[in-house]
Amino acid sequence: MSYSQTTSDTQTHAVNLRVRHDIRTLIDRAAKAQGKTRSDFMIDAARRAAEESLLDQALVRVDQATYDYFLEVLDQPPKGEGFERLMAAAKPWNK
Repeated sequence: MSYSQTTSDTQTHAVNLRVRHDIRTLIDRAAKAQGKTRSDFMIDAARRAAEESLLDQALVRVDQATYDYFLEVLDQPPKGEGFERLMAAAKPWNK
C-alpha cells in the first residue's frame, strides 16, 4: 500500500511537533545519513508507520471450509527437515 500523490493533491499542510533535543538530534543524524531533510525524513517515517498500522488491521474473509482447514493446519505439530534443522541448531543462549 503506497501513497501516490495526484496532480490535484499537491497542497501541503504544516504539522508542528515538539520533541526533546536528543530526539531531534537523532532524527537529524538519521536524515543526514539518508541524504534527506529533517522534514522529508519525518514525513517518510510517519507515512510508513501509518501504512503499516492500517495494514496490520486488514481483515481477511474466507469461507468456513477454508477457515476450518487453516485451524487444522495450525493445530498440527511442526515437522519437516527445516524444523528438525532449526531445533538441532546451537542455541546462542547456551554458549
